[in-house]
Amino acid sequence: MKSFNLTLMIVCLISFLPSEIFAQDINISGEIRPRFEFRNGYKAPMPDGNDPASFISQRTRLNAFYGNTNFRSKLVLQDVRVWGDVPQLNKSDAYGTSLHEAWGEVIFSNKFSIKLGRQEIIYDDQRIFASSNWAQQARSHDAAIIKYSPSSNHQFDLGLAYNANGESLYKVDYIVNNYKTFQYLHYHGNFDKIGLSFLALNNGMAYTSTTDSTQNIAYSQTIGPRLTFKGDEVMFNAAFYYQGGKNKFNNSLSAIYFSANVSYALSSKFTLGLGGEYLSGTSSENQANANENDKSFKPFYGANHKFNGWMDYFFVGSYMYSNGLLDIYLPLTLKVDKFTFKLIPHYFMAAATVAQQEEDGTWKDFSSGLGAEIDFTASYTFNKNVVVSAGYSQMMANESMQVLKGGNHKNTNNWAWVMFTFKPTFFQSK
Repeated sequence: MKSFNLTLMIVCLISFLPSEIFAQDINISGEIRPRFEFRNGYKAPMPDGNDPASFISQRTRLNAFYGNTNFRSKLVLQDVRVWGDVPQLNKSDAYGTSLHEAWGEVIFSNKFSIKLGRQEIIYDDQRIFASSNWAQQARSHDAAIIKYSPSSNHQFDLGLAYNANGESLYKVDYIVNNYKTFQYLHYHGNFDKIGLSFLALNNGMAYTSTTDSTQNIAYSQTIGPRLTFKGDEVMFNAAFYYQGGKNKFNNSLSAIYFSANVSYALSSKFTLGLGGEYLSGTSSENQANANENDKSFKPFYGANHKFNGWMDYFFVGSYMYSNGLLDIYLPLTLKVDKFTFKLIPHYFMAAATVAQQEEDGTWKDFSSGLGAEIDFTASYTFNKNVVVSAGYSQMMANESMQVLKGGNHKNTNNWAWVMFTFKPTFFQSK
């Protein structure tokens, strides 16, 4: 009887609450993502005399989202660790908990809003802007985004960022390994089966002048469109970007990017694709001359693990100022019930001349062919909260790859991983 009276009281109280309180979206969720990796020639050919590495990393997140008709906010706390990087009785973690996202968005109307704070920025196929979700730490920006959507089929975003080391009383050099500032304009429109995007990014990197040791900002511009087509069986996309201005060393930059992909669904379960990607590069000899023009295209804040082979030989790290790349690939996807299988063979070529300086000062040219990689993954979705996935990749590098990346291309170079992703929902109200 007491239980019934309490229930009745709660129902009565809720019935008198203002209706506005129910026009809210509240979600508290988590993510626990441990991943085992075996690295034997990952990112570069395995050097002689070294043994493979193996470890388990883990990302743990607590996500809180709140939204109503005129305001949205999200908070993501994140912990990234390697199993065993601290003792059992530890006082503090090696890396500690970080703030991956913390933003608020004011919604002025169904067409106009402003979003400010630390946030993920993701556009199109994630080649230029991405969350880099494969990396356990992922990527987020301190930025403001002004959003304008004149209709459901058109979206304009203006992004602004300006970074500093911390609060200060006077100007100090920016020493964080990051951009100093950027401004971008992104447009996306849907036209029936066709999608069209356009990006213009003005990227500012801090550099120290060699003449007076003062810090200045070097600006580069990345401009270009992306086109997509989605039919019942055939899908196609292509993109082109031009980069100009100055690189982070204040040298002249002139580079291009082009990609094209087509896929055909042979059935509801099997898809066959063919794609190519070209990122211009700077020859080895010109790289040795610090004052030479930079012709290497830079996918600044993209999901580089997603592209050019999953062994991360390119653009995950220092390859931004290298010989560029031509990547031809043939993705195959099979979906059977809760299983998804992917097989992607790649063939890699350098976009600019690969050479090595001899003892007499002359340069010896090498083949533009860098080698081939085969990537395979399998995933199984237990339910909406649990997914297990695994993968194996092998790189068949040649001598030119060794010239660029070091190590010994004749060694066996492979990589394997197994990952569990748990995504619990602790509380949800709409």
